[in-house]
Amino acid sequence: MKWQDQLAPVRSIASADGTVPDAVWDSDEPVKIDGLVRNWPAVRKCSPSIESASRYLSRFWTAKPLTAYAGDSSIGGRFFYDGDFTGFNFTRGKATLAQILAKLAVTEREDRLTTLYVGSTPVDAWLPRFRDENDVRLPTSDALASFWLGTQARISAHFDFPDNLACVVAGRRRFTLFPPDQIGNLYVGPVDHTPAGQAISLVDFSNPDFDRHPRFADAVEHARGAGLQPGDAIFIPSMWWHHVESLAAFNLLINYWWRTTPASMGAPTDALLHAILALRDLPPRQRQAWRGVFNHYVFDADESVYAHIPEGGRGPLAPLDDATAKQLRATIVSKLNR
Repeated sequence: MKWQDQLAPVRSIASADGTVPDAVWDSDEPVKIDGLVRNWPAVRKCSPSIESASRYLSRFWTAKPLTAYAGDSSIGGRFFYDGDFTGFNFTRGKATLAQILAKLAVTEREDRLTTLYVGSTPVDAWLPRFRDENDVRLPTSDALASFWLGTQARISAHFDFPDNLACVVAGRRRFTLFPPDQIGNLYVGPVDHTPAGQAISLVDFSNPDFDRHPRFADAVEHARGAGLQPGDAIFIPSMWWHHVESLAAFNLLINYWWRTTPASMGAPTDALLHAILALRDLPPRQRQAWRGVFNHYVFDADESVYAHIPEGGRGPLAPLDDATAKQLRATIVSKLNR
């Protein structure tokens, strides 16, 4: 029995009508929604076989090439770094969706293509009109829908800033999830050189080395597990770490990302990188002082920060709108370019 099979399960609810209760979107923990998309035509058509999936998806796909990732048998399905962390253990290439599905349909793939994977590809750009038949009502109208397909593969634990709804169309997936406060127990790798844009846990979930990563045992105590079949979905709140395994020979997943704050606010990871540059290596006494400044202006901020300033002079201290966010961004850029 794998250690993930002994984890506390993600809270599960059933969806009989293909909708998600509004309370789920406010959940601070992941929620599995059994059968949410079981009535999608894509689930019925893509689950039986790759050939059936290819016939169905051919109704939508374009000839646009997409990015595919390939690894040989030595990586064991785990997309990761190479031995000295100067590169990665997989290669990137371009292919059409038809070419990828044709490769996936070959039972005995050549060794260098043992693991094939297409990740985070916008549905509306590569499968136009797919969502006319297969979609979910979300708490926002501007969610980004993406598809992920490939062979058996393992995506290392990482977090996303947007909220996430992941829907299994074909194959099976296992999700292992950790609360945001477990970051210190996950042995996170580089923030500037990552396999797919997000910093990842360096722990090999197929065979955790607790001598090398002893704090991971504490993370396991706080972990949640969920196994998804075709038609199931899982809601992953913003900032929750999640490790994803595709367990079948052919897997297809559709996910939606959305944020609950205006895009004009920018990406918090940009602020993190700037903080590393400007604050992290200050003397301890100065770091402690700046901690108080950030608590005042950011983490504990309320009206008391700006209430004593006449309205016309509050600038970015008051709640941001698109205009003040744009002006603040320009100020930051001008300072960084000095």
